[in-house]
Amino acid sequence: MEKEDHVCVCHSVSLGKLIMYMHREKPKVASQLSQCLGAGTSCGWCIPFLEKMHKQHVAGDTIALSVDSENYAKCRKEYKNNK
Repeated sequence: MEKEDHVCVCHSVSLGKLIMYMHREKPKVASQLSQCLGAGTSCGWCIPFLEKMHKQHVAGDTIALSVDSENYAKCRKEYKNNK
């Protein structure tokens, strides 16, 4: 996933915005990522991805999601259709 791709599609929150938020605010728990433009507060699809990113941040690892944006959007659509 590229920095301009949306992790939270509902609120148009990109990977880059989330990375900058984590570096600036240093959230103690993953749920605090919701303070970044409402990430993870609508359909819930992105919550596992936000949790993964938070774990990477806490561990001091490079924050990245190894999924391409097309597959991510396709899986999210299926998730919403099954919800």
